[in-house]
Amino acid sequence: MTIKLPKLIATSVVRGSQQGESHGGIYTVDFEKQCGEMHVDWNTSDIDFEGRGADRGLRGIAFDGDDIYVAASDELFCYDRNFKIKHSFKNHYLKHCHEIVRKGRRLFLTSTGFDSILAFDLDTQSYDWGFRLTRTYGQWDGYTFDPQTGAGPAAINDFHINTVHVGETGIYLSGLHTQACLHLDKDWAVSEYCSLPAGVHNARPWRDGVLFNDTQSDAVRHVLSDGQQSAFRIKTYEESDIELAGIDDSKVARQGFGRGLCVINDRLIAAGSSPSTITIYDTRSRQVVGSVNLSMDIRNAIHGLEVWPY
Repeated sequence: MTIKLPKLIATSVVRGSQQGESHGGIYTVDFEKQCGEMHVDWNTSDIDFEGRGADRGLRGIAFDGDDIYVAASDELFCYDRNFKIKHSFKNHYLKHCHEIVRKGRRLFLTSTGFDSILAFDLDTQSYDWGFRLTRTYGQWDGYTFDPQTGAGPAAINDFHINTVHVGETGIYLSGLHTQACLHLDKDWAVSEYCSLPAGVHNARPWRDGVLFNDTQSDAVRHVLSDGQQSAFRIKTYEESDIELAGIDDSKVARQGFGRGLCVINDRLIAAGSSPSTITIYDTRSRQVVGSVNLSMDIRNAIHGLEVWPY
């Protein structure tokens, strides 16, 4: 059976880039044509240079009608379909954002620098809810706060929350240091959906299990509730083909770093890695069905990844 490959949208970050250099961008990637097109080169001088890992490019992606929402580290941007900025939205409690997701009339954003999740109301165009994750004596907990006031939490990054997923059963979140995919119910009680290795990105429930980038192990995994799993090695290249840009890549960046993950349909998933590469995997046949490289610069890594809906 011939599988029709999709068009995707991706963002990238460039770790260790300096002021005046490109910090990544926004691309559409056509897997049928095996090519990518850059629409936004993120080289603005108004960039926070204190972010973890010095990766300051564009991050999570979500859609609302013809509007494309893309998160930067500390700001949410709204683009039109021609990738022109229509609006942007800052908030004191949005710091080092990684991923965003839309559910109904809200966007949910990870605020890594506050160990929090924020909600952005698409109708009022304002941040109207926040949740701070805590852990005391080994027990997960948390509390809600109003991000429009100054009475919210202090800036802290104990868990490095990098992923949020919202489904019919609640909110799911995880981070580099949670070692679990956590679930928030309608009363904001926190429980563990499942355990995870350390250093994970993009964890989310999927098909009676959990799907995630096992970044420290250079793999993408789908683990079922009965323990069975599909695992894919992340694509790497010959060292002679990698552009090191004059840096010590062992300290700033490495190839095979897996981040960025999206579900295409009930069998295909797409995952990102560095140097900026997107690979589509078939979880039924357990095969790679396509891969597109956007840059061989070792610092340039995929961050946000979604199916292009237009």
